[in-house]
Amino acid sequence: MPRKLFVLAGEVSGDMHAAGVVAELLQRRPDIRVFGIGGDRLRRLGAELSYDARQMSIMGFVDVLRHAGFLRNVIREIKSLVRQEKPDAALLVDYPGMNLLMARFLHDLGIPVIYYIAPQVWAWKEGRVKKIRETVNRLLVIFDFEVDFYRRHGVAAEYVGHPVVEELREEVLSSSDLFRQEYGIEQEAVMIGLLPGSRRQEVSMMLPEMLRAAGMLAKDRPLVFLLGRAPHLDYRLQDYLTEASGIRVVECRSYAVMQYSTLAFVASGTATLEALCFGLPMIVVYRTGWLNYQIGKRLVKLPNISLANIVAKGLGSRQQAVPELIQQEASAERMVGAALPLLDNPVLAAAMRRELLAAREKLASSNPSQAVSAVIEEYL
Repeated sequence: MPRKLFVLAGEVSGDMHAAGVVAELLQRRPDIRVFGIGGDRLRRLGAELSYDARQMSIMGFVDVLRHAGFLRNVIREIKSLVRQEKPDAALLVDYPGMNLLMARFLHDLGIPVIYYIAPQVWAWKEGRVKKIRETVNRLLVIFDFEVDFYRRHGVAAEYVGHPVVEELREEVLSSSDLFRQEYGIEQEAVMIGLLPGSRRQEVSMMLPEMLRAAGMLAKDRPLVFLLGRAPHLDYRLQDYLTEASGIRVVECRSYAVMQYSTLAFVASGTATLEALCFGLPMIVVYRTGWLNYQIGKRLVKLPNISLANIVAKGLGSRQQAVPELIQQEASAERMVGAALPLLDNPVLAAAMRRELLAAREKLASSNPSQAVSAVIEEYL
């Protein structure tokens, strides 16, 4: 009788990371049946999904409240499915709001819980550590400093490395010359990246201001702006671009933006970590709704919000490897003010690039997906 693995990856990035693990697992145990919540990558591996990660990608306190009824229905259906299927183990990936609730439920049923990409309780909601200690069998973390943090709180976390390094190794990108040729970009034009986020709410908050900053920068220098589009975005960005007259914008994959840009405006999130791995000088920006921000700033206890700064400078450090512009500071004028020194001073930009590439070494791991799949196999 085939073994069963329940997977809950409630975001598109989580689907990517979970798929890497499941792919490794299926190579050794092709008879495993995988079911739960995920996205296109898990589905392509044969996972039976009750809900798609795109349905679950709800961010901010206000939107979570707005979708509370839907989320309650999801939890009720998933619990019923787990009772019916009785999986041999559960893989929970990131997405702490729902995953910690499910961890308690799974634990009470006697199902081993493997949690990959631990909740960032070192940044906020430290009280969640108690739930993790009581309900999670194996906690697999992606930052080396998390091991010490969790150990101090009585949790034996295991460092497996960050999957972004593994995923970037699989990327094959053409040379800068071929990229310019493909998009008709002149050699003298400087390419500036725009990475406004992977969620509809993020894009609507940040892309207009990024484009306004682009227009201000392009007035007196030959610039082309590379707009990184998250692959799962299911709506057109053209409405934003039609209002950005006088600048040239090329839509392309996010990794292409990171590879070829001289500088980028990057929405705070995993993209800052990916840009760090490319050694891309960046200005981190973030905006959210007023109420979300007021709640969030009272809960988050770190001086820096971007993963690039947390990895490069350390947890709790007030120093910054890259500038951060948050909420009202994330205006076009402030973006331009932060970008000009890096565009006008190649020495300053090169120093930032070196610091980011040095920080990449802290994320190094041969194969996180392989390490996680080996842990799961122990329970199967």
